[in-house]
Amino acid sequence: MKNFDVIIIGAGAAGLMCAARAGQRGRSVLLLEHGDKIGSKILISGGGRCNFTNREASPDRFLSQNPHFCKSALKTYTQHDFIALVEKHKIAYHEKTLGQLFCDHTARDIVTMLAHECRTGGVEISLNQPVLAITKADMFCVQTRDLMARAPALVLATGGLSIPKMGATGFTHQIAKQFEIPLTELRPALVPLVLEGGELATIHALSGISLEVAVRCRKHSFREGMVMTHRGLSGPAILQISSYWREGTPITLDLLPGLQTEDFLLERKRSRPKAELKTILGEVLPQRLAQVMTTTYFVNEPVGNLPDKKLKEFSAFLKSWRLLPVCSEGYAKAEVTLGGVDTAALSSKTMMVTQVPGLFIIGEAVDVTGWLGGYNFQWAWSSGWAAGSAV
Repeated sequence: MKNFDVIIIGAGAAGLMCAARAGQRGRSVLLLEHGDKIGSKILISGGGRCNFTNREASPDRFLSQNPHFCKSALKTYTQHDFIALVEKHKIAYHEKTLGQLFCDHTARDIVTMLAHECRTGGVEISLNQPVLAITKADMFCVQTRDLMARAPALVLATGGLSIPKMGATGFTHQIAKQFEIPLTELRPALVPLVLEGGELATIHALSGISLEVAVRCRKHSFREGMVMTHRGLSGPAILQISSYWREGTPITLDLLPGLQTEDFLLERKRSRPKAELKTILGEVLPQRLAQVMTTTYFVNEPVGNLPDKKLKEFSAFLKSWRLLPVCSEGYAKAEVTLGGVDTAALSSKTMMVTQVPGLFIIGEAVDVTGWLGGYNFQWAWSSGWAAGSAV
């Protein structure tokens, strides 16, 4: 039996940040990981280049039953603090769109940086150590296949249910139940949406087409790229709206955001009256999509033959195409888990469970879920820092 000041379970983004912070504060830290390497999800994120934060990270970009909970951690350790750490390690990075920051070379640079910060803090990292049992008397006792360790502080940082092929499990949620800590509803988020029936037949025929759209679900909307797939819809705009979508709720697509479509069609009726409608629409949409929109949902005739009223109706359709997804593609394709440990059970300043002194829960397992674009990594850094500063 070895004694530590802190035991952290899960060597992902949040766990590594927490371990580094605690270790550099002089705490003896044991970081346990059930897999054979640290930072597995970091390595595959952002197409292998890790969208490690977002310049625009702010509390309004996060979903939670308590939207105020994340404010303290995000304010204490900001995106600017993490950017400064990246720059300290001389990691080259660039901004893509909408404040998203990526490594120039490889996501491994971020893992290497965090490993270095852990070494600086004297953190002991033990891999291939699935936890078999956790008990608490005067201290927390953690048993794995190969070791038993005790500490007055235990941090759960094992993430959520998304991407099980990378080793994701509901471990933290199970331990939360063991200690009678409440959970909110769990759902896949940042995930493609699935269609069926005639809607799927239409989209399936368009599989592979990508374009910028404005997608809306109830009062929420995003303007980004969308991809039509053999099962339904994907791409950044769809992943974003999926966090707000629920079964039985339609989404609407503006296929031509930023274009006054009605004015465009009426002008082309005057300037190109003999051109077929699909040809006109092909000026502003991919050709295959233009053909399906005109032949499936309207009529493909010379635009000069179509009454203004019909063109206005078609314009309205293109600006608010209503589709009804039947489900998402689930945790296998979800980037994050929506919901988790109820924030009412945690201190927003330290991430400690108020009814279980010494137990901390951080990262994706908590009911705080960010938008697509580096926000969830920022929550991992911020919540990890908060707990690492308190243990």
